[in-house]
Amino acid sequence: MAKGNALLKERGRKSRAEDERARLKGVGVAAKSAEEGMPELDRLIHERLRLGIVSALAVNESLTFSELKELMKTTDGNLSVHARKLEDAEYITCTKSFDGRTPKTEYKLTASGRRALERYLNHMEALIKVMRDR
Repeated sequence: MAKGNALLKERGRKSRAEDERARLKGVGVAAKSAEEGMPELDRLIHERLRLGIVSALAVNESLTFSELKELMKTTDGNLSVHARKLEDAEYITCTKSFDGRTPKTEYKLTASGRRALERYLNHMEALIKVMRDR
């Protein structure tokens, strides 16, 4: 009898393991089908701080370096590096001027930056929809 129970228990484990593999495979299929026909995720915007910068600029006409630093709660160096990457991709523009004797750096979102953000948001919404509709 003990041998029979052990055999049934082992079959149950295998069945659960097979069910889990099938579930995980289904998640992969859903994610894959969500990406079919869609552009690849924009890795430049996907990074947390850069997404924050682009999002903040999307709802403001412009922001200064100090304003972005405060909003993002980051350091000067970190903000500079990420803003430069967005500027190099022509997603944002940077204008340097003086306010009296104080240097002022101001950022604005470009038209291509706004389009990139829209594509990114559409992509994420499509992925969320596929996962919720499962």
